[in-house]
Amino acid sequence: MNPAMDIREIFAANLRDTRLKQGLSQEELAHRADIHRTYVSSLERCQYSATIDMVDSLARILNVEAADLLKAR
Repeated sequence: MNPAMDIREIFAANLRDTRLKQGLSQEELAHRADIHRTYVSSLERCQYSATIDMVDSLARILNVEAADLLKAR
């Protein structure tokens, strides 16, 4: 991961990578989080910033720590 990435870019990359490693589509993740699929897509493309509550919710669904979604790898 590029050290110059900002927190939104780090979150977006980690969200996408974690989702894909678990074999989830954007649609399935959105369904489990009770949000719209386009919102997941927008988060993964850095078009929207997730609230801390949304980071926590997505982390719980993905069975990872919220900090893991915000950590540069």
